[in-house]
Amino acid sequence: MPEQKPIKITETVLRDAHQSLIATRMPTELMLPIVEKMDKVGYHSVECWGGATFDASLRFLKEDPWDRLRKLRAGFKNTKLQMLFRGQNILGYRHYADDVVEYFVQKSIANGIDIIRIFDCLNDLRNLECAVKACNKEGGHAQIALSYTLGDAYTLDYWMGVAKQIEEMGADSICIKDMAGLLVPYEATKLITAMKSATKLPIQLHTHYTSGVASMTYLKAVEAGVDVIDCAISPFSMGTSQPATEVMVETFKGTPYDTGYDQGLLAEIADYFRPYREECLKTGLMDPKVLGVNIKTLLYQVPGGMLSNMVSQLKEQNASDKYDDVLQEIPRVRKDFGEPPLVTPSSQIVGTQAVLNVLMGERYKVATGETKDLLSGKYGSTVKPFNPEVQKKVIGDAEVITCRPADLIPNELEKIEAEMKQWKQQDEDVLSYALFPQVALDFFKYRQAQQEKVDMTQADTKNGAYPA
Repeated sequence: MPEQKPIKITETVLRDAHQSLIATRMPTELMLPIVEKMDKVGYHSVECWGGATFDASLRFLKEDPWDRLRKLRAGFKNTKLQMLFRGQNILGYRHYADDVVEYFVQKSIANGIDIIRIFDCLNDLRNLECAVKACNKEGGHAQIALSYTLGDAYTLDYWMGVAKQIEEMGADSICIKDMAGLLVPYEATKLITAMKSATKLPIQLHTHYTSGVASMTYLKAVEAGVDVIDCAISPFSMGTSQPATEVMVETFKGTPYDTGYDQGLLAEIADYFRPYREECLKTGLMDPKVLGVNIKTLLYQVPGGMLSNMVSQLKEQNASDKYDDVLQEIPRVRKDFGEPPLVTPSSQIVGTQAVLNVLMGERYKVATGETKDLLSGKYGSTVKPFNPEVQKKVIGDAEVITCRPADLIPNELEKIEAEMKQWKQQDEDVLSYALFPQVALDFFKYRQAQQEKVDMTQADTKNGAYPA
């Protein structure tokens, strides 16, 4: 029997919950008034940064994400703050040079992050090494997240082997990141038991309610000895978000796993977020569609976001009748591509290629640039080898990278800083620009206009046109 101890909870309402339900649109001013109460709960951590929050803050909310982090840090006096980090991609969509990764980790920790959850879309641990070392150096907690997926290659031996490697890499804990809600309850028992036998590191479980099984999966995982689970306060829970914090707290009450959290306090936090949820439903920012159960996720092993992407791609081509053909093509493409987990960006690459294969009537007649990059090894290595015939058809005799992709990227920090120095008001601005050059530039112009307290029309003539 695993040791029975109180279960710890990471609260996701300030990051993944609103990313999953309202496209990461919760503004900082809405978060700050409730921080003091959240700080009293005794959470293992509060996830409040990283993922899509960075891009969305700059692009849609016209907010400085670094400023948000500093304000949250000032408010959370007793609670660890956590972020999600895409390995060598940081928070962007390409691989960056090591000097950018190191500087980003350094600044994240300096501005208030305690725990950095680092993942790679292919589970290629080489793409995590730089970030883990940097986190260790800065005295942060480096958590490696494994993108959970199903397939011939993903046996219990595979997960146990990777857990051992993560421990050897110097990570502080492991997270099983089940982005598509594919982990079902009794499989969770087997997985946690196996991984616990392979490593001494604490294990955290992150899932989404998309397929309807998440709460039951948590129950079995906790009984099997998992250390921490990710939950969201009830108004922003369920659907494509996480199980509700209060429900899990009540589930384990009076058992050896009792969190000891105060339900009265949690109710006050839920009451605070409820009117905002109602407002989001009213404005259409929260679509009731994302609140239900999507059982297709389990049947097709395809994340919900990928399904909706595919539907809109087919609609644009007037080919909605090809939906079932594409669904059958996805697992075939995934197999050709070495069975990668389906998570950003691999899910988009596999999904788009499956759509093209069906529409063209000939497989791989047309391949996207990303498909070519994946099959050239530019994203790293997959668990199984690529299909050699498909690889040959798509990239011909082009050279295939077998080293860690970032080994081929020269340091780029100085060049980036030189490009944007006229806009730099704080060191962190260089990193905002490195990740999202155009979006950051638009934000810097907006910020300057605000500081000069000029109206937008004058700012337009001064700094070049301001984009809508």
